[in-house]
Amino acid sequence: MYIEQGYKGKIGLWKYWIIPTCFIAFMVLNYVMTKLSPVSVEDSMKQMIDMLGANTVLVILLMPLAVGLFVVLGWTKLVHSQSITSLTTSRDKIDWKRIFFSFFLWSVVTIILTVISIYFSPEDFELNFKLVPFLTLAVIGILLIPLQTSFEEYLFRGHMMQGIGIMAKNRWVPLVITSVLFGLMHMANPEVEKLGYGIMVYYIGTGFFLGILTLMDEGLELALGFHAANNLVTALLVTADWTAFQTDSIYRDISEPVLGWDVLVPVLVIFPILLFLFSKKYKWTDWKERLAGKVLERATEMEEISLPSSDSLIEHDYPKSNSDGDR
Repeated sequence: MYIEQGYKGKIGLWKYWIIPTCFIAFMVLNYVMTKLSPVSVEDSMKQMIDMLGANTVLVILLMPLAVGLFVVLGWTKLVHSQSITSLTTSRDKIDWKRIFFSFFLWSVVTIILTVISIYFSPEDFELNFKLVPFLTLAVIGILLIPLQTSFEEYLFRGHMMQGIGIMAKNRWVPLVITSVLFGLMHMANPEVEKLGYGIMVYYIGTGFFLGILTLMDEGLELALGFHAANNLVTALLVTADWTAFQTDSIYRDISEPVLGWDVLVPVLVIFPILLFLFSKKYKWTDWKERLAGKVLERATEMEEISLPSSDSLIEHDYPKSNSDGDR
């Protein structure tokens, strides 16, 4: 049981408030400053890129989140006295095959969808490929983007999921709270400024998808792989002037963005299909219990529930005698 893994550390509910509160406060401050700024996010990003270059700006954006990953892991190890493995999964060890399977599956899907978009709407894209800047982007992306996405997973689906689950004593409350907060974290993104708050359906929907992955699979592995693939492959393939990651990618989207039904396709079509595929591969069962069931008071209670009582063992191994004197 994934949430119960939090009991393997030194329990102190105040320990779960510090990092999320600081991070959320930072996000709120960033959003307020963005709204009060006389310069739009898109123009501000363009000015930074003109001055420093796209790859340098990308490093500046990614580095604080990459460092944040080590803050969360260090806090878990030093303050919670909890192993990184138990923060990651309910399995005995981290399942790297799950991470790589999810990564490559979503990478292939993203590449196919991008190729289809370029094929059917070539006027919306222009070739942006330059060998040296692209190779620099690839190195930066491979090194930093998995750290950035892992920070978000370990913070929301790991640290906060376990902490809120232990406080609420159930699974649906942490699923809802972490998914909504994950979506709200993106409110200062230039995509929101360009497309409007309707794009939050996609961000919050993605949060729910990743949360369901984590609870159903009893670990972060599938969410870690998916999130890394989503950000890395997108950064390498396509960029636009109105996205959070403006990179030296292969293509540039030059179309005028419009918020339409396509924002619902991933949430209502693609993500459910992925959940179905994962459920078949990993043989998920008991969806209601895993997504909305109770969180046990202590992880050891699971063993007590699963083991038969000593009386039942005695009755099974030693049939009762018909007489008091017969032993």
